[in-house]
Amino acid sequence: MARDFHPEGVPLIRLAGLKRGAPLLTGCDFLDGEKVSQRWAHFRLQQGDVLLSTSASLGETATVDVSGEGAIAYTGIIRFRPKGDKILGRFIPHALTAPSFKRQIEAVGGGSVIKHFGPTHLRQMTVCVPPLREQQAIAEVLGSLDDKIAVNERIAATSLALGDGLHEILQRTSEGAPASAIADLTTGEHLRLGDGYRTKRSEYGTPGLPILRVAEVGDGQITPAFGDSVREEFRPAMGGKVSAPGDVVLTTKGTVGRVAMISPAHPEFVYSPQVCYFRVTAGSAVSRFYLFHWFRSKEFWRQANGMKRQTDMADYLSLRDVKSLRMVIPPRELMAEFDKKCTALYARLEAARSENRTLADLRNTLLPQLVTGKIRVKDAARVMEDVAS
Repeated sequence: MARDFHPEGVPLIRLAGLKRGAPLLTGCDFLDGEKVSQRWAHFRLQQGDVLLSTSASLGETATVDVSGEGAIAYTGIIRFRPKGDKILGRFIPHALTAPSFKRQIEAVGGGSVIKHFGPTHLRQMTVCVPPLREQQAIAEVLGSLDDKIAVNERIAATSLALGDGLHEILQRTSEGAPASAIADLTTGEHLRLGDGYRTKRSEYGTPGLPILRVAEVGDGQITPAFGDSVREEFRPAMGGKVSAPGDVVLTTKGTVGRVAMISPAHPEFVYSPQVCYFRVTAGSAVSRFYLFHWFRSKEFWRQANGMKRQTDMADYLSLRDVKSLRMVIPPRELMAEFDKKCTALYARLEAARSENRTLADLRNTLLPQLVTGKIRVKDAARVMEDVAS
């Protein structure tokens, strides 16, 4: 419960930490160490444990690294580790991300708004477990793909950090410039914003627009599962809540403050509640790059931490809170120079993410065929060499 959270202590890992490319402790809360020892010691994680998300964004996996040693996984996350010698720890992530297992997750995930499943469902599921020697070979060949993906993720993370640095310089350079409430920017036609669409049970279905949910907004990017859709006939009711390239989105409930920019590579979708979107208009005094990095800045958090309210389970910001946030508006010439640098920076970031989508598709294609023995590891390695060249 929120009352158990502390400013520091034992990390409580949340779903945001299971997003591909996100550090494991992203968005984590903290628990009192003494209380953990007394009540929750059996939940402590070990390095090498594999985590699986079973709520909201289903089927995300992460392997516990040194940063998560001794941490606790929050509700909606299930821990896996080898018991006996039938399965290798390095192979578990591949078993849990195989398409056959993913299909089982999709089949059992219940709930009209937040999808979930639990240990009872897991006991009814199956995974393909090859002999140990094959597990080792599969882990090695797919591990090399994961290594390539990890390099691109580091490029993306570095790009974000450089953008944060440029924004901090711009803020210092603009000291003394006037500040405006976000509500004033919407009144002045500089910015459009809104909360997500509240889909009624009767509106779900296909063909239609997929829904981006809060758990699918990560640190600087979205990782949509698009498990649900709103039927196309309800598009007029969605209005501006349908995505557009360049939108900046901010999570306002749960792990408040995850922010991302919508790429032209993403398909059209509709925002869910608690995903607040910001859309810069032509000739605006602010840019999408400036908004994005401002929501990642210390100044945003200084204001947001004073506004966040708590329910029994989660923090949240209301739309009124968001509109009352005040940001400094730099002179246009400084904003233009900042945007020019960010444009080049984010072109590199998008290239890295695009390559990762290709590599992930290759991995997902090879995995089921390797596990079932339809192709040999040597053949898969040859395919990967052709892609690399």
